[in-house]
Amino acid sequence: MRILFVGDIVGDAGRKVAIDKLSYLKDNYAYDISIANIENLAGGFGITKETYDA
Repeated sequence: MRILFVGDIVGDAGRKVAIDKLSYLKDNYAYDISIANIENLAGGFGITKETYDA
């Protein structure tokens, strides 16, 4: 099993990079599961429904 672990994703810029790069990584590294630290997804203020759904 191949696991992709992503460190802290912070704010709008972090979300954009994650969205842009995850499909590339999946295609090129064929991981089975991804795990990410998203506690700062809403710009350092935790996680909101809107940021989670994005």
